Amino acid sequence: MHMNIIERVKNILISPKTEWEVINAETATPQSILMSYVLPLSIVAALGTILKGLLFAGTFAFSIKFFIIGAIIVMGKAESDNYLALILGFLAVILGTLNVVGGFVVTDRMLEMFKKKK
Repeated sequence: MHMNIIERVKNILISPKTEWEVINAETATPQSILMSYVLPLSIVAALGTILKGLLFAGTFAFSIKFFIIGAIIVMGKAESDNYLALILGFLAVILGTLNVVGGFVVTDRMLEMFKKKK
């Protein structure tokens, strides 16, 4: 039985002893852990990184590549009929790539503002 990750976190915070007993009784495969927890949490982390701004393109590109690589790995491990994982992984790769490129474009435009005009 897969629980909604938000419900799981809420239950761990509200009644940790009870929830950890439930977690201990569950059986999990590496793929179910990847799809149920790692993928959603990496998407949340990627979205947070995207929202922090595009002003720091150099360091931003360095950190976002881990999310892109993670999304590629998850897509590679997903079963061919798991459309949700494939779509979310694909979107993570596309949005991460666009974000890195956009960050460099925005940074380049900002640096142009400080150049002396002839």
